[in-house]
Amino acid sequence: MYSKSQAAMAASMSWRRLLSCLKRPAVSGVLTRMSDRLFRRKERSRGSSVFLLAPLLGEVCSLPALAQPRPPACPTTSEGLLQRFHWVADQAPAFRVSGGQVHVLHSPDEFYQMMKANIKTAKRRVVMASLYLGTGPLEQELVDCLQEVLERSREERMAPDLKVSILLDYTRGSRGKKNSRSMLLPLLQRFSGQMHVSLYHTPDLRGVLKTLIPERFNETIGLQHIKVYVFDDSLIISGANLSDSYFTNRQDRYILLRDCAELADFFSELVGAVGDVSLQLQPDDTVQVKEGMVHPYKGDHSEFCTAASKRIMQVVDLARSRQQLSASTTEETQRRQGPGDTLVFPLVQMKPLGIGLDETVTKRLLTEAGDDSRVFLASGYFNLTRTYMELVLGTRADYRILLASPEVNGFFGAKGVAGEIPAAYIQIARQFYSKVCQRGQQNRIRLHEYIRRDWTFHAKGLWYYLQGSERPCLTLIGSPNFGYRSVHRDLEAQLAIVTENQGLQAELQQEQERLYSMSAEVSPSTFEQPNRSVKLWVKLVTPLIKNFF
Repeated sequence: MYSKSQAAMAASMSWRRLLSCLKRPAVSGVLTRMSDRLFRRKERSRGSSVFLLAPLLGEVCSLPALAQPRPPACPTTSEGLLQRFHWVADQAPAFRVSGGQVHVLHSPDEFYQMMKANIKTAKRRVVMASLYLGTGPLEQELVDCLQEVLERSREERMAPDLKVSILLDYTRGSRGKKNSRSMLLPLLQRFSGQMHVSLYHTPDLRGVLKTLIPERFNETIGLQHIKVYVFDDSLIISGANLSDSYFTNRQDRYILLRDCAELADFFSELVGAVGDVSLQLQPDDTVQVKEGMVHPYKGDHSEFCTAASKRIMQVVDLARSRQQLSASTTEETQRRQGPGDTLVFPLVQMKPLGIGLDETVTKRLLTEAGDDSRVFLASGYFNLTRTYMELVLGTRADYRILLASPEVNGFFGAKGVAGEIPAAYIQIARQFYSKVCQRGQQNRIRLHEYIRRDWTFHAKGLWYYLQGSERPCLTLIGSPNFGYRSVHRDLEAQLAIVTENQGLQAELQQEQERLYSMSAEVSPSTFEQPNRSVKLWVKLVTPLIKNFF
């Protein structure tokens, strides 16, 4: 018979064995698969809002066939690149522009100053889509710029010509007493005929979920995440929100397209379409559904999604009918668009509404990335979907993946449970790196951590290099992070830009090299550092909650 001390020792050893077992990758994988299967039948349970959590806890993965051996790289001419990437035009609208109209911005301050300058000079329209508008002095300066240009339009009797339309997310934009809504209400009250504010509310946050989930966490269900800013016929596409950190020390990506009327029209119409199915902010701070539209969380879920999808796809389909490209450029296209050397494809992803153009294009791009390609991929929140992960691991292109070090993660230093989110990303990166090492792919797939004191990292997108070329011929830029939420939960948009313009290629190369120059390559010893320690409970819950962030 055991003594008390022997029993205690045996219990302690058993506990340590259990902890050791739980730390093994195989066990973590089992937990992940359990979470994936837990709510597999979610579509059959749409009647209960609780089951809307199901897609957040697991994902169904259908992998496309891996790429077959590719022919030699196409010549670096506009038509050669079009031949290689012609399939993108089968999925999305295509716009031909000159590479000289496209400019890469590098810093938050440059982005902020360009925003203010373009607002002040706008004559016909300002269209802004963002997750939210902050409430600090810098954000107030932006609002003051809007007020200035609206006042000038009245003084010059141009009121019918200048319209300001702003699209934000309802949950993030309504958080707290001082919020995005309170920042914009004075303009809405004073310029009601020219000012329009829409607040998108995901149809998945309804019923019991909407009642029980705290304000700070309800945005995990789904968001309006598009970041595009239109000024007359110019626009900025970015992943940056309208908040002070994005104007000062939060690194993102930003591309300005000047005098691209048809592209500006497209995004103006797209933001307008999402605005039509959103809640309309009133001068008294109430919200209303636009006449004839279904309420996003009080109305029937399926009816809302069907109506919203139809309204948004009208914009996409109309643009495609106007901008269909074929292998040979017609005289009419040349006359209307000019002899541009750059193709721009807007990619929209709104899976809650049944729209998945960005996912389709991204999967094929990763699938066809062969050994004649180098891909530099960045994500501020590295949490690849299983499909994207397997494509990176299974194809033959060289990958350099840029992610945030713990100290530059946007959640670093947060209070409560949110403060452990950087540790969850460490765990996700560790597991991915382990897969790379297990498959012997360390030389082909390399991870880099962005490190910059007193800064945070929010950049996302990719740069695509063909073999033998020192400059990228394609970039993806916009709001998606390549994670589950970007694909399945949020409203996203980005641009695929294909160019043979040497000047633009050089700008993109400079952008990529500048970001990567502020990083350190990940090695096995990286995860042994003290600041990479992950608490056991974080390891255990990460497979269950990783699709929430």
